[in-house]
Amino acid sequence: MRLRYFAWIRLRTGVGEETWTPHPPVDSLGALMARLRARGGGYARAFASPDGIRVAVNGACAGPDTVLRPEDEVIFFPPVTGG
Repeated sequence: MRLRYFAWIRLRTGVGEETWTPHPPVDSLGALMARLRARGGGYARAFASPDGIRVAVNGACAGPDTVLRPEDEVIFFPPVTGG
C-alpha cells in the first residue's frame, strides 16, 4: 500500500510517502488509521483525531468504511478551505 502524507500530517509523521504492508492486513480505511496511530510517536500525534484528516484512496474521497486493497494509494491531507 502506498501512503502519502501532506502538510502537518507529513510534519508529524516525519515522512512524506512510504510503502507499507500492515501485518495483519487491514480491510478498511478506519482500520488503517487506527493501525497507523498505534505505531506511536509522530503517527500517534498525526492520527490522534482522525475526524480532522481528509483521505483520498486512488484519487477518490474516502471515509472510514472504505474498503482497502494492498495495491491502493492512500493520501492523507488536512481539510482545506477557500475563500
